[in-house]
Order: sequence, then C-alpha cells, then structure tokens
Amino acid sequence: MGEVAIRPAPLTSEAPAEVEAPSPAPIAKRLVIVLTKATLDGAYPAFILANTGAASGMEVDLYFTFWGMKLLDKRTAKKTKLSPVGNPAMGMPNLLAVLPGATAMATAMMKRKIKKYWPTIPEMMQQAKEMGVRMHACSPTMGLMGLKETDLIEGVDIVGASAFLGWASDNAVTIFI
Repeated sequence: MGEVAIRPAPLTSEAPAEVEAPSPAPIAKRLVIVLTKATLDGAYPAFILANTGAASGMEVDLYFTFWGMKLLDKRTAKKTKLSPVGNPAMGMPNLLAVLPGATAMATAMMKRKIKKYWPTIPEMMQQAKEMGVRMHACSPTMGLMGLKETDLIEGVDIVGASAFLGWASDNAVTIFI
C-alpha cells in the first residue's frame, strides 16, 4: 500500500478561516400551477393553492393543458369526477373500480364529503378570478382537443408553452398537478 498523508489538526491558537454565510434565496412572488387533469383530486389542490397564493399577495397563473382543459371548456367545466381506477388511496380494488357506476359512486361520495369543507370547483374558479388569478389555456392542447376560443369559459386567455416557461423562470414557485 501507498503512504497516506495525515494532516495535523490545527492548533487551538489558530483561528478557523471565516466562512461567508450564503445569502438567502429570494422569496418567490409568483405561483405557477400546471393543471393536467380535470378530476376532483387534481382540481381542488390546484385551486386551494391558487387562491391561497393570491390571498398571500402572490401573482398566480394557472396553466391548463391536456385533460385539465376540460375545466375551461363550457361544455364540461362543471362535470368534474373522481375515478377510483388506479387510485390506491380510494381503497377500492381495480377489479371493482372498473364496474359500471363505480366512478359515479366515488364522485358522489367525495362531493358529499368535500361539500362540508370547501366550495364547488366552479365557485373556487370564480373566487380565483376575483382575486386576480390568471387562467391560461394551452394553445397546442386546444388544437389536439379540438377546442376553439368560443368553447372556453369567460376570462381565460390562450398561450403557448413559451409563455408558461417565461412565468416559471421568473422567480416563481412552479407546481405540476
């Protein structure tokens, strides 16, 4: 084996080198949430966070893409569901979850439970708008889903991924749901 150099411990009379403390990270002033699904378990966390961020003085942008676009579509905005299939937290085996009526049953049960604590999704969306939360539809997804601007609920603008990336890189907390 080769020799190992052993460095002696500093003498107590030697002062340790001063270490400069790192400067604190800047506090984010913007919250950007990407919402990819229009289910109860996707929409509620997004709107709770969006409304809380807005109430805390943050600029908040909600960017809807893929199935999240159903929350912006006038025809489907009020039809949020909760699927028990592939949802281990539901405690229902997938074999039962695929049976006809299982999604309707899970949705009804969850909506009854939620009703005790929170407003409906459309009510939370309205609150968000009133607090200045900006809602954006993903333009590439609109083409994919066959949506037109006239299909969208009021107060939504249409933007591409580059706009989202601009917000996300602007000292923002970014959350993907």
